[in-house]
Amino acid sequence: MVKHIVMFKLKDSLSVNEKKACIESFKQAIEDLVNVIDFIRAIRVSGNINPDEAWDICLESEFDSLEDVKRYAVHPAHVAAASLLKDTKESRACVDFIV
Repeated sequence: MVKHIVMFKLKDSLSVNEKKACIESFKQAIEDLVNVIDFIRAIRVSGNINPDEAWDICLESEFDSLEDVKRYAVHPAHVAAASLLKDTKESRACVDFIV
């Protein structure tokens, strides 16, 4: 199994309420993908509760293979959900590993 972990930093210009709204809408859209993309084994989005840390959002997902992660990345439903952050994210970091 492959774990796909992605972290997002939102723009500092966003207010606390704007960040919360962004995280909630992204969480809902991404977590709903499990009902649309049948090769997602698990998926969860969490907002960082520690304001002293750099990253605002953590996405954790599980797939059977790295090929499935790559299929997920270009799936139209994922592309649409990910686009929710296009105007609000400052940066992104990702790691994929075998568990």
